[in-house]
Amino acid sequence: MKAEFAQLADSLVELVFPHSCVNCGGLVEATGPAATGFRHLCPRCVAQIEFVHPPHCLTCGHPFYGVVEGDRMCPHCEGLAPAFREGRTAVLFKGPARALVLELKYHRGLHVLDDMAEIFRRIPRLGAAVRGATLVPVPLHPRKARARGYNQAELLAEAIAQVAGGGTKVALLLGRRTDTESQTAFDRRTRMANLKNAFALAKGATLNPAHHYILVDDVFTTGSTLNNCACVLQRAGVLTIDVITFCHG
Repeated sequence: MKAEFAQLADSLVELVFPHSCVNCGGLVEATGPAATGFRHLCPRCVAQIEFVHPPHCLTCGHPFYGVVEGDRMCPHCEGLAPAFREGRTAVLFKGPARALVLELKYHRGLHVLDDMAEIFRRIPRLGAAVRGATLVPVPLHPRKARARGYNQAELLAEAIAQVAGGGTKVALLLGRRTDTESQTAFDRRTRMANLKNAFALAKGATLNPAHHYILVDDVFTTGSTLNNCACVLQRAGVLTIDVITFCHG
C-alpha cells in the first residue's frame, strides 16, 4: 500500500512539475499520449536511441551493418585477444544514450537509472543472456569512489539484475589497486599498459569456477578495462566469463 501511494505521489508530482529531457532539455510527459515509458528522455530523443540488434560482434557487441557472411573482423576490438567468452551491449554511445551515461557518471544523476533500466527492459535477449548469472561490476579505485559517491557500474549491474530476475545477482568480486587517470583519450595499446595489474580479486572474494560470471561496465570503448578484469577472474579459475555494457562507443 505504501509503495502504491508513493508511486501515485510521484506521478502527481511529475504531472505538475514535468521532468526535463537530459539530452535536449525539452519537457517529458509522464502520462498521456506523449508518454514513452521514459522519465528523463522526451519522445523525440527516445526515437534517436540506437539499440543494438543482431548481427553484432560477439566480442564487443558493436553491430554489423548489412549482410554478414562467414567470419567478420570487427574494427572496434580487433587485436583485443579477449579473456572473456562473449560481449554484449544495449545501445550505441550516441545522443540520448550518451547523455544518460554522462548524467549518471559525472553529474550525480542517479535519477536516470530508471531510464537505463528501461532500455535493458526493451531488449529481452539481454535479460535472457544474463539470467541466473553473477554480475561483477568493474570496480573504481577507492579514491574515485569516495569522490563520486558511488560506482556507476555497480548501479547498472543492480538495474540489470532486477530486470533479468531469475536469481541473477551482483557480487563485488574485484578491486582496483592502482589509481589510473581517465583512459578516455588513450588508444588500446596505451590503455593496456596503463591498466596492467590494475585489478585484483577483492578481499574475501569467493568464486565458483563452474559458475557463469558477467562483467558489467557503462561503456565499451577499446575493451582494455573489461579484458583486464576478465584476466583476473580467469587466473582465479573461472571458466565462463562474459561481458555486458550499457553502450558501445
